[in-house]
This record gives sequence, C-alpha cells and structure tokens, in this order.
Amino acid sequence: MSRASLPHVRALLAPMTPGARRCAMGNVEELIDSVLAAGASSLVAAGDWLTGTQRKAAALEARDARTNDLDQQRRRAISPNAVSGGHGSIGDLRAEAVEVVHRIASDPGRITRDWADQAIEVLGEETYTELVGVAACTATIDMFAWATTDRDADLEDAVAGEPTNERPDGVGDVGAWVSQSMGSGMANVSRSLSLVPVTNSAWVGLVQAMYSRGPEFLDLEWKRALSRPQVELVAARTTAELECFY
Repeated sequence: MSRASLPHVRALLAPMTPGARRCAMGNVEELIDSVLAAGASSLVAAGDWLTGTQRKAAALEARDARTNDLDQQRRRAISPNAVSGGHGSIGDLRAEAVEVVHRIASDPGRITRDWADQAIEVLGEETYTELVGVAACTATIDMFAWATTDRDADLEDAVAGEPTNERPDGVGDVGAWVSQSMGSGMANVSRSLSLVPVTNSAWVGLVQAMYSRGPEFLDLEWKRALSRPQVELVAARTTAELECFY
C-alpha cells in the first residue's frame, strides 16, 4: 500500500472523521481507539514465533516498503522477479524475513506459490504467517491513522519477552499455502492467520472493531453511522485500492 491510495480512502472515510464519529457513533469511537491502541501495542510485544523487537522491525519494514526504491522498481516491472537485489538483514530480522515483509507490503497481488514455498522452507510456515499478520496489522492501523491524523500510528519501544513458540491444535492442510484451522464452516479469509493465534487475536480485534463486529456481521441491517450497504461500499473500494487477494 502507498500514500497514493490515501486521497481515495480518506474520501470514503470522510464520515468517519473524529467529529462525525463523536456525533453519530458514541462509544464506538472509544472502542475503535482502544482496539487501535491494542493493535499498535501488539506490534512491539512478543508474538507467536517472533520477539517484540523482531515484530517492531517487521512493522517498520512494512512501512519502508511503501517508498523503498527496490520495491517500487519491482512494482513497475512486468514481473517482480525481473528486478534483482535484496533488502538484507535488519538487526534480529533475517534477510528472508525482511523480503517477505517487503513483498507482502508492497506487491501482494503478484506473490506466487513458488515464491511463498521458498520463503516458508527457510523461515517455517509459522514465522511466515506471523510476518504476513504483522504486515497486515501495520497497514490497517496506519491507514486509519492517515485518514484521521495524516501520519503513521505511534509505535512504542519493543517490549522484552519471549514468543509462545506454540503451534495450535486443530490446524492442518486445508488447501491453502500454510496450515490453517480445520474447523468446518469457517471462511478462508477468517482462518488465514489461525496458525498464529497471538497475531490472529490482534488482527481479529481490528476487523471486528472497524468492520464486522463479530456475530453482527451476519445481520443484513446495521444501525450505525453508516448503513450496511455504505460499509460494504467502503470495504469494497478499499479492497480494490489495496489490491486485496480476496
């Protein structure tokens, strides 16, 4: 994602300015603000397989990918593989992890299964999935910050601590690129980060506060500042702007 998308997104989110939210949404503003703060905090705390230092480094690399020269050259090329070079290691974040974050953040629509398999072979599918989740959370939090404050969200210093290093039960091959929850009736987009529950918890919190509201997602009529059709219009347009896979 780049700031080139911001004018379109900001126009769509105009009803969500702080003043409008205070008038029409009441305590929903507090809900969103608290979840955004929690999401930002999760980016600097230990996660599933990455430390807080590594997660913050990944978040900063996701931001750098918006303007990084190598990433922009790859985006302009017919194929990203036509542009040689790499980003190298960043502190505790190995070079392969940095490459994953930059590709996810700058050119996700052209990621191939072969490319992902190579990264997964080196990093492991758990770490690969966590990096995807960190990049996604960073983009979501920063986009909202751009629309309301015209700057990236604030990130605190990394928090000391060790990742859980636990692979959850009930995950396996569901035909995706990485293992996911085997539970029936769950849409792929909903279980895409189920391999990394700590990271997924922060992501789900963002999604529910800013869009789906959990079980309310099944209601066809929403009594909010924006109607259900209006919310879906914003979601669809934002998805198109960001070239979302789904």
